[in-house]
Amino acid sequence: QVQLVESGGGSVQAGGSLRLSCAAKAGTWTYSTNCMGWFRQTPGKEREGVATISPEGGSTYYADSVKGRFTISRDNAQKMLYLQMNSLKVEDTAMYYCAAVSFLGGGDCSLGRLYNDWGQGTQVTVSS
Repeated sequence: QVQLVESGGGSVQAGGSLRLSCAAKAGTWTYSTNCMGWFRQTPGKEREGVATISPEGGSTYYADSVKGRFTISRDNAQKMLYLQMNSLKVEDTAMYYCAAVSFLGGGDCSLGRLYNDWGQGTQVTVSS
C-alpha cells in the first residue's frame, strides 16, 4: 500500500506558474517500478489525465491542452513526483491528483492506462 501526498497548489493569476509535488510514502511498495501521473477534476466533470511518466522518466505523456506549458518529472531516489505548470490559464483551475500504477504488467504509462493509487488532491485556482 502506498500513500501519495500532494502539495504546492494555490491561487495564481493567469500567466503565472505553480509547481506541484507528490510524495510517495510506502513500506514495501517500490516507487521506481510504477508509472506516475497527474490528473485533474473540476466539479461536475470527469477526471482527466494531465501528464504521466514512465518508471525511469524516459517517456512522458501530456494532454493536448497542457503541452508546451506543463512539465512532469520524477525523482526516484526521493520518491517524488513533480508537475511544473507555466503560463497557467483560467481553464487549468481544478483539483489536481497524483496517481500511480505498477508497470510490472507491461504496456506503457500513457494517460489512458488505469491508475489505481491516488492522493487526496491539491487545489489549483487560476484567476483572470
